[in-house]
Amino acid sequence: MTYDALLLQSFGGPEAPEDVMPFLENVTRGRGIPSERLAEVAEHYHHFGGRSPINDHCRALKSALEDAIELPVYWGNRNWHPFLADTIRQMRDDGITRALSFATSGFAGWSSCRQYRDDIARARAEVGPDAPHIEKLRQFFDHPGFVEAMTDRVLAAEPTRGTRLVFVAHSIPTAMAASAGPRGNGYVDQLAVAASLVADAVGHSDYDLAWCSRSGSPQTPWLEPDVGDHLDALAQRGVKDVVLVPIGFVSDHMEVVYDLDVEAADRAKALGITMRRASTAGTHPRFIQMIGELVAERTTGGARLSLSPDPELSFDACGGDGCCGPPLATTRSELRRSPR
Repeated sequence: MTYDALLLQSFGGPEAPEDVMPFLENVTRGRGIPSERLAEVAEHYHHFGGRSPINDHCRALKSALEDAIELPVYWGNRNWHPFLADTIRQMRDDGITRALSFATSGFAGWSSCRQYRDDIARARAEVGPDAPHIEKLRQFFDHPGFVEAMTDRVLAAEPTRGTRLVFVAHSIPTAMAASAGPRGNGYVDQLAVAASLVADAVGHSDYDLAWCSRSGSPQTPWLEPDVGDHLDALAQRGVKDVVLVPIGFVSDHMEVVYDLDVEAADRAKALGITMRRASTAGTHPRFIQMIGELVAERTTGGARLSLSPDPELSFDACGGDGCCGPPLATTRSELRRSPR
């Protein structure tokens, strides 16, 4: 199949203090989030001068990809400039007719995969019938390039024999997790596989999977344990040295730099735990190479590279209308995620 561009598709984030509230309103539009909750989340951004690191990451990733692949690279966001529809409109004006999309999330799930597909459909409809055809590349949780990049990031954090590795991903409602993937629970299963692959590569059998950024109604079950609560439990067991590994994130956006680098770090310090945080994949050369390999799967029939022990966990397409969608019982309070 012939493609004439690669679209880098991401979440977006504010770049100045005056952007913060309009950005959060974009993220939460139609969800009935109280203004006081938005003001609370806004303080996370103001702690860093009103600027999320995610857009700078996307600029760096776009630049690295332009040097690594032969296709022109475009970039569009869901919630902030450059907005996806504007980017697709530019692609159309540049004569692009068929493109691949790489989303900055490697796992199954409504917000981590299905929404990116829906974003493409919605933006193309906004642009009109002459919008380019765009196909999302597959999830990459088990790709050797992602695993090798994250292995390097963990080793750079210098874990010792007594270090506990704690892999961290964004928590979601358990009912939403149960719809992720054609056979359900793909989000959790894929994260467990990714954590296992990296831990094995590091040679570390002492590791856990924990969650961050849980929000919403206390009555709604979300994936647990929360990383802060897990640090409490580790301290009670006498663990003194921890490396947090943000396995569920590609870049250092707000759930990483605030939830881990500020909140979890403060909790660890209070508990007497020495905590280090591994970097995200970012622009690691092996990660950039991986994106090129994903493109080659579609453009030149390149090998499909996968380390998963369960082939059914690695799938290209949604498994019907019920796959990776918000559960029917989802309420507004369940969708009150801490926006990036």
